[in-house]
Amino acid sequence: MHFDFSDAQTSFHQQTAQFAAERVAPQAAAIDDAGVFPRELVREAAKLGLMGVTIPEADGGAGHDYVAYALAMEALARASAVMAVIAAVNNSLVAEPLAEFGTDTQKQAWLRRLATGEALGAFGLSEAHAGSDAANQQTVARLDDRGYVIDGRKVWVANAEVAELVIVFAATQPGTRGRGISAFLVPMDTPGISRVVTADSLGVRGLGCMDLEFTNVTVEADAMLGGPGEGFRIAMWALDGGRVAIAAQALGVGSAALEQALEHAKHRHTFGQPIGNYQAVQWMLADMATELDAARLLTLKAADTRDRGARPTLEAAMAKLFASESAHRAADKAMQILASSGYRRGSVVERLFRDVRATEIYQGTSEIQRMVIAEHVLS
Repeated sequence: MHFDFSDAQTSFHQQTAQFAAERVAPQAAAIDDAGVFPRELVREAAKLGLMGVTIPEADGGAGHDYVAYALAMEALARASAVMAVIAAVNNSLVAEPLAEFGTDTQKQAWLRRLATGEALGAFGLSEAHAGSDAANQQTVARLDDRGYVIDGRKVWVANAEVAELVIVFAATQPGTRGRGISAFLVPMDTPGISRVVTADSLGVRGLGCMDLEFTNVTVEADAMLGGPGEGFRIAMWALDGGRVAIAAQALGVGSAALEQALEHAKHRHTFGQPIGNYQAVQWMLADMATELDAARLLTLKAADTRDRGARPTLEAAMAKLFASESAHRAADKAMQILASSGYRRGSVVERLFRDVRATEIYQGTSEIQRMVIAEHVLS
């Protein structure tokens, strides 16, 4: 088994890590505090290829593989979970499904713009009653002589504040669940779309999350991504990649928490010695390091499976489940080690603790990941 990274993977990872340390990390607290979408940083990230990591260079992307993508998302998330999620949504949930399922005309209209960051994309799947039960789509798309007319509401849509394109999943055959869902490429300036401000979130603030209301939104028939009734399959394909990216994001946040804990354990003295000398602290650090390293291997395995052309549904679910829960435990232990210094509003660990919690929820809760894993191991 070969564990060495290629020169291209290593170079892209190093480039991303440098950008994250020098440009993103100094602004991470301000992004969180204000909850404002980091437009300028996203533009800078796009120039490095981070908005179209796996998209071919001929289409404006960076042309890297999924392992390089996972490494980059982890590096970005060490500095800011927000930046990692913005990139992950544009990459895994918008640009990649467009590249995989789009027509030549659709790709010509949008793929280069998305991959270069000229335009950002959003993913309209979740609804008030279609979260974990994603097949329960209440948004409908009715065919008439003008094309398709879309009505419904999508919730917690990341990037929605600034997106120029949204992939909307809607029932074209209501009542048939997953078999009757289609996907549509909908420009955000289409009449009938309303951006609705949502309640403030606990963490990952500045993600541009909004609800989207669709009222008699008309798109031509050629706006459909894939064929009629293929939307649910496209969504699940996209989420395979998205879960790899969220696993990498969780790893980045968890690793940042471990770094904070290690720094504190080495320099905080009690009873005349560093607290890192005490076994109680050492064991917490050992558990954090071990779990995160195991999660990293699961994440890289899932990324490599995607690179080999197979559906990484099982591997991605395992990676997301274990990475998100390991990172949550790491943030929790880091706060315990830092004690009042970590529990203080505005501390790095406090932000990491809030940010990492979302990784167990979005793009499929931990419970959904366990259902996916169980289905595969029992089959």
